[in-house]
Amino acid sequence: MTYNHAMCATPSSVPTIDVVIPAFNEQDSLPLVLRDLPRPPVQRIIVADNNSTDDTARVALEGGAVVVPAPRQGYGSACLSGLEYLRRHEPPEIVVFIDGDYSDHPEELPRIIEPILEDRADMVIGSRVLGQRERGALLPQARAGNFVACWLMRLLYRHRYTDLGPFRAIRWSSLEALAMEDPDFGWTAEMQVKALRHHLRVVEVAASYRKRVGVSKITGTLKGTFMAGYKILWTVFRYSWRQA
Repeated sequence: MTYNHAMCATPSSVPTIDVVIPAFNEQDSLPLVLRDLPRPPVQRIIVADNNSTDDTARVALEGGAVVVPAPRQGYGSACLSGLEYLRRHEPPEIVVFIDGDYSDHPEELPRIIEPILEDRADMVIGSRVLGQRERGALLPQARAGNFVACWLMRLLYRHRYTDLGPFRAIRWSSLEALAMEDPDFGWTAEMQVKALRHHLRVVEVAASYRKRVGVSKITGTLKGTFMAGYKILWTVFRYSWRQA
């Protein structure tokens, strides 16, 4: 889908779209993400600064983003801080999440939101498995973790996901109904599992993926890989017996 400026001429017909970027020491990659995010259709970009010790906050401001402190360390905590800001400042109709490491292709945002704009979905996952990937971009441990988590979700929830990709979009009303709470590695799995339990219309679209700028804070270390894998699988299991 190509988002054209003609669509902007009638604001009442175009949903408001904000982007949340959880960020921890992304000073080199974040300017590239901000540069490539299409504005329009994006209205606001919220960078949730998760205790960065570099110039992440400065480059975010210079790139036109709103910087929100996320003092509790963790991927999910950063996302929650970004959402709390939106909750207090005129929430959008659609929220898009994307990482700040430039591994996703921000210019593909219109493809991610298209099923929602066409009322075919309430939530869209940008699947790196379905899309074009740069060689070596999706590390073996990430591929294995994705496979196991998606297989478990298919077994427990009867839905076939291919990925836990961080590039995703969801209606604000649907997101609020999910009552997200995971503070760290289980964030993406929690959202996908809760979406199924709340009977949301979920669609996956192909999303391109490349090697990130810098070193991964999760799959780049043995400890990070283990902790992320454990938390993701635990999240998938725990909601299978909890009430929605």
